[in-house]
Amino acid sequence: TVKLGSFVVVSYIGLGLMFVVHGVLVSAAGINPLRFFRKIWPVLTFAFTSRSSAATIPLSIEAQTRRLGIPSSVASFAASFGATIGQNGCAGLYPAMLAVMVAPTVGINPLDPLWIATLVAIVTLSSAGVAGVGGGATFAALIVLPAMGLPVSLVALLISVEPLIDMGRTALNVSGSITAGAITSQVMQQTDKALLDADEHAQLVS
Repeated sequence: TVKLGSFVVVSYIGLGLMFVVHGVLVSAAGINPLRFFRKIWPVLTFAFTSRSSAATIPLSIEAQTRRLGIPSSVASFAASFGATIGQNGCAGLYPAMLAVMVAPTVGINPLDPLWIATLVAIVTLSSAGVAGVGGGATFAALIVLPAMGLPVSLVALLISVEPLIDMGRTALNVSGSITAGAITSQVMQQTDKALLDADEHAQLVS
């Protein structure tokens, strides 16, 4: 029980670090990260409680267009594409964490550069097509671990704490897709600066 609790804590530390990465990325694109997260907070809380990236798509699009000033074409593409490909939490962080945990039990050094490069490549490929619904990370892990020559028994042991971690992972997935939309809009110089910089937030109704 203690080890499962520790895994949940470590998972949320990893998720927190990825949120920091998102903040750094939007900051590099010229967006105030605090304002960015304040504007998308309702979307993240909905994603957290629903555990479904797919169900959050309408709210994500609305927040991007009405609060961040992102064109609807960019917002729609980022939200829908991000719900199935490139999920930072479910398809990126979680399978990689499990692989690093399991590797020493079968005599593999998880710090080996070649092994890490292989893991990154496989995790990236496996992120394509992961369902944007609760438990999608489990299926991603079942793809990554065998591909790395690792046993999948740990996945079954973690099923009991899966919902607790999945809430945070889903919020990270949605944050990643909105981050992608915001950066794309900035690079293409299509962002409505008046909406982005406004202190008043439009009410989200989706």
